[in-house]
Parts: sequence; structure tokens; C-alpha cells
Amino acid sequence: MTALAPESLHEQLLNRRYEPNVAAVNELCDSLQDTRPGTVVPYVDPMHDVDECRIISLFSNIGEADGSGFITAGDQDAATRMLGIQWKLGLRPEYVMPWNVHPWHVPGEPNGKFTPDQIQAGLKPLLKFLALVPRASVIVAHGTEANRLANALLKTEVPLLWRRGLKTYKVRSLSGRAFAGSPARQEEYLQDMRVAYADAMARTGLQKAS
Repeated sequence: MTALAPESLHEQLLNRRYEPNVAAVNELCDSLQDTRPGTVVPYVDPMHDVDECRIISLFSNIGEADGSGFITAGDQDAATRMLGIQWKLGLRPEYVMPWNVHPWHVPGEPNGKFTPDQIQAGLKPLLKFLALVPRASVIVAHGTEANRLANALLKTEVPLLWRRGLKTYKVRSLSGRAFAGSPARQEEYLQDMRVAYADAMARTGLQKAS
């Protein structure tokens, strides 16, 4: 008898994408993809939690969709930096959730810069996403495109925003040209992000690591 190969970690995560803690948001990802045939909408990793989420990490364009099938902060360096920030602050994954400015990726088109129309097209998906994470009241917008979408969001008159007292923090992207510079300069960028996330945690009642 041939033994069945064990599932890879990647396969295990994909198979868990409809678990109760992330099902609603990943079903939204499916519906967004269905409305635009030929596009790819990455999922939210099942380590996150729609009911516990307080902070949203809004990422700018990172090029093509990550091979994992999940939303990422960018390349491997970006992911490592993001994990480092969270680890240093003690920000557990269930309290933060990632989202993309333009939540779909066109296969074969790295698209280094979003058009204003593409950024605007991300507004309705972002509002639908916000409705699924009822305790989220902070957005940390990484990069120019995320900052522009955050501005567009704040200009809307959706009651959800003022009911929650939604606050946005604008910081740099975690990779690419926005993160270029000397090691000292890059450390300044990271410190700005740590300050933003620490303030977001305090605002949402989360304890910072001692």
C-alpha cells in the first residue's frame, strides 16, 4: 500500500481558510475574485480572527500575488520586518489583520504602481472588509497607495467610521524603493512603524510587551 504524503504547511493553511475565525473575510475574497474573472484575490491567513481584530494593516501594491495564496506585507524581507514589529510589541496575530489597497492581482502583471482608479476601486472592498471586523478601529496604512486609500476612506460619510472613531496611521511600505536607504535610515523607518502600532495598541486597549 502506498502511504499518503502528509500535507505541507501551505496546504494545511489553505485548507483552514474557511475556519470560523476567518471564514467571513475569506468568503469576501472569493466574492471579489468572482466579480473579476481572471484575477487573483489572496486570502487572510487563518492565524487571524475577525472577532478579535482591532488593527488593520493596509498594504500598498506589492506586485503579483504571493505564491502562498495569502495576503503578505511584500517580499520575504517585508514579511520578516512586519513579524519583527509585532513580536517586539507583543501584538498577537488575532488582534491585527492584513488587507490590500487593490485586493486583486492580475496574473503576469507586476504593476509597480496603481492608478488612481485602481486605488479608488479598492474603497468598496475595504468598506465591506471593515464591516466584517466589528472591533477594528485603527488602520495602519503602509505606503503611498495605502495612504491615499485611507484618505479616500475618511472622506466617505459611512456611519461605521464615526461610530468606531476610526483612526489611521500613515507609515512607509515595508520593502521596495520606499524602504531604501542606509541601515540607520531603515531603522528609523521601523521605529516609526513601531510607534504607530504601539499607539494603535494603546488606543484599542491592547497591552504592549514589557
